[in-house]
Amino acid sequence: MFNTNTITRFQSLETPFYYYHLDVLRQTLEACRTASSKYGFHVHYAMKANFNPRVLDLIKEYGFGADCVSGNEVKAAIEHGFGKENIVFAGVGKSDKEINLALDADIFCFNAESVQELEVINELAKAKNKIAKMAIRINPNVDAHTHHFITTGLDENKFGINTWQLSDVAETLRKCTSLEFLGIHFHIGSQITDMEVYKNLCTRINEIQDWFEDRGFTIKVLNTGGGLGIDYQNPDTNTVADFESYFKVFKQFLNVKPGQEVHFELGRALVGQSASLISRVLYVKNGQKKNFLVLDAGMTELIRPMLYQAYHLIENVSQSGVISPESEVEKEATQDSELNTQDFIKYDVVGPICESTDCFQKDVELPESFRGDLIAIRTAGAYGEVMASGYNLRDRVGSIYSED
Repeated sequence: MFNTNTITRFQSLETPFYYYHLDVLRQTLEACRTASSKYGFHVHYAMKANFNPRVLDLIKEYGFGADCVSGNEVKAAIEHGFGKENIVFAGVGKSDKEINLALDADIFCFNAESVQELEVINELAKAKNKIAKMAIRINPNVDAHTHHFITTGLDENKFGINTWQLSDVAETLRKCTSLEFLGIHFHIGSQITDMEVYKNLCTRINEIQDWFEDRGFTIKVLNTGGGLGIDYQNPDTNTVADFESYFKVFKQFLNVKPGQEVHFELGRALVGQSASLISRVLYVKNGQKKNFLVLDAGMTELIRPMLYQAYHLIENVSQSGVISPESEVEKEATQDSELNTQDFIKYDVVGPICESTDCFQKDVELPESFRGDLIAIRTAGAYGEVMASGYNLRDRVGSIYSED
């Protein structure tokens, strides 16, 4: 991803910052659009993954809708040109203020996550003399086989409505005259790469939509959520998620009836590979048992490793990541030669924050590294910049773009 000119540009900039490779983003969006449109599927971008303005503008250009989980995300979607007819509003704890904002915007659909929420939205819509379009988020109790912190579709999770509550949902929908029932919504977790999981989800969706239809409800929308994973280990060789296999599973196993729409809410898979966090080595600390690279970026810039024990590929681009504009054969020969002559050392790559958990990764094998070296933490386009904080009164991390 980084050529000589890019590295030279980095050297003149204050770190840390997020570097967005917009060509990678375009390549990913095009692949998703091509694979989904083959089946007439509707894709909404999960804005919580990254709401960088340049990123949102580009996603909107490719015709995707917006999946929002806060009132401010709804506002941002509208401001960036996502049509109200393509905006869905999910979230387990929507405030009255946020619900009213979305009602005033006449968004496409609310994804409700409790019986009480249905009642509240009905009351607020009635006060405005409006009809709120609704989908019901249901926990299908399908195990996503991913990290338990990012599993969302089990009965034990806070999200959605459990299947044993469906009778209450049906009764509430019948009596709430300011609600229009559109369909059912699911989201079972994140960073899912096993397509068998989605096959199991389809089976449960088919069963649940039959339950509703047997009770006289017409389902217009099947919203399957998202969660498609990406390759954090090999960002250069597996840059684009496997959209073809992902959408094919739903085409094969989801029972889509005439007139129904199938919706998806993808975030990480669209933006994850499009950015790296660029940092500098402040200090090298060599010990008897451990060597540390202390960076000027920390958990305030990228919290995922601390929060989820998440893996990100770490590269010292000053020592081994410079890719010159040579032919592929010459490039491989040069890199092989460099690898054979460089000494590799295991480092704990840590940040400057006053917390022991401020560690990106332990025992990372890197070329011998020095103060001032540029470090790239890859695949940071999802849940990176958007989760940055000002803890320790740190400056907010900035962004630069490949096309500037």
